[in-house]
Order: sequence, then structure tokens, then C-alpha cells
Amino acid sequence: MKEKTLALLGAAASIAAGAAFAQLPILELSAGIHLIRAEVAYTFETRAQGLMLRKHLGSNEGMFFVFPQSEPYCMWMKNTLIPLSVAFVDEKGKIVSISEMQPQTETSHCAAAPAKFALEMPGGWFARKGIKPGTTIQGLEKAPAAR
Repeated sequence: MKEKTLALLGAAASIAAGAAFAQLPILELSAGIHLIRAEVAYTFETRAQGLMLRKHLGSNEGMFFVFPQSEPYCMWMKNTLIPLSVAFVDEKGKIVSISEMQPQTETSHCAAAPAKFALEMPGGWFARKGIKPGTTIQGLEKAPAAR
């Protein structure tokens, strides 16, 4: 009975998470000439959920994480079904590091320096676009404050 209850709670949480994502704000960012359409995760709950359980991202779509303060944050891919690239971004918009992340792993991918933001895009996106650490992400000023 306990396992059945946990399974039902998990299913309810997944449905609620899906509904919450439909309401995330969208932020238009750019990296040089490359336009990005990113959902914004700015609360503890949305940052913890991230792109878990997603089966697809459009070619220029991603998720933009807003953190409360600058720190060397880490990301992982538990329950994430698609490969992702993550760029850790400082408070001025400069990419401090980029990591490639494989689906359904618990390996930590950490910023090389304190970051205020992280931008997750489809796997290999930054490399395909020639975007490297030092590149500035434009449009951060429109992001909501972290909560």
C-alpha cells in the first residue's frame, strides 16, 4: 500500500510540474547573433525541477536559471531525458564555463567561477554555434529576480 501511495504522489507531482511549466515566464536572450527562447526558473521549486521529464526542446529553446546570489553552482541530470549543454553565466552576462550533460546521470557539472545564472540548451548547442566561455549573453536585465 505504501508503494502505491508513493507512486500516486509521484504521478501527481509530475502532473503538477507539467502544469507549472506551462506558466513559466519566457525570456528572449541572445548570444551574439544567436537568438534564444528560454523558460525562466527563478523559484526554488522551478530550479529544482529544471528540465526533468522533458522529451524535447526546440533547436533554440532552453531554460534560464536565476539564482539568489553568485556562487559556483552545480547542475545534474537526474530524471532528465534529453542531453543538455549548460552555460554558467556571471552577473554581468559573461559565460564562465560550459558543460555537456548526459541524460539520467547524477554527475555534478559545476561552474568554473561564481555564477548568478545558468542557461541549459539542447546538447551540443553552444559548440555548434561557436559559443565559448567569455561570450556575453544579452537580455538578462529582463529576467525576474530569484525567489
